[in-house]
Amino acid sequence: MIRVLIVDDDFMVAKVHAGFVAALDGFEVVGSASTGAAALEAIGRLAPDLVLLDVYLPDMTGLDVLRRLRAEASGVDVMVISAARDVESIRSALHGGALHYLVKPFDRGTFESRLHDYAALRAELTELGDAAQADVDRLFGGARGTAPAIAPTPKGIAPETLEVVRGALRAAGPEGLSASECSERTGLARVSARRYLEQLVAQQEADVRQRYGTAGRPERRFTLRPGSGRDRAR
Repeated sequence: MIRVLIVDDDFMVAKVHAGFVAALDGFEVVGSASTGAAALEAIGRLAPDLVLLDVYLPDMTGLDVLRRLRAEASGVDVMVISAARDVESIRSALHGGALHYLVKPFDRGTFESRLHDYAALRAELTELGDAAQADVDRLFGGARGTAPAIAPTPKGIAPETLEVVRGALRAAGPEGLSASECSERTGLARVSARRYLEQLVAQQEADVRQRYGTAGRPERRFTLRPGSGRDRAR
């Protein structure tokens, strides 16, 4: 499990983000903090893998927290999530080694996509031995959330949303997803989720099969084909 600490001075925002994280397979929320001091204390005490860090905190900025962590040689990974859009904040986050910078407001699909990217990055770093330049380029691209080039899609199908659905299928593995499950994981309406899943089938990136439940009612389940999407670029 990837252990996540949420740092935000808005209780309701922190609660929403915690719900998003808890709904993702392989992630768990280990705590939250509403001030910079509380964040530093919680990081030392809970040893999370990933910190979702707001910039605007009441006692210090999240960027100050990031600088202190790096000064202490903390190896915790940090993803900045903030309404701060100024270039200096973004530059400071980059200098502090933040893996990504999400600007509020954003949709649930974007949030989940970034966490899936992070999980994939951790998994690949665990499995990788000596790295070739292509491996390094791919890893650094993944750390920054750089998406691969996406082929043109039909009218009404947004490439960015298609990538979110593709990522949800990838995370689901061989069990796959129904349209309802895809809707829950991506935040899309069920009808939209089904349309994007069917588009992946049309592009020969996904397969669909019927599965019958105890009542005999069939359920369509979609699975991503090996080598589809980002895997094709490897």
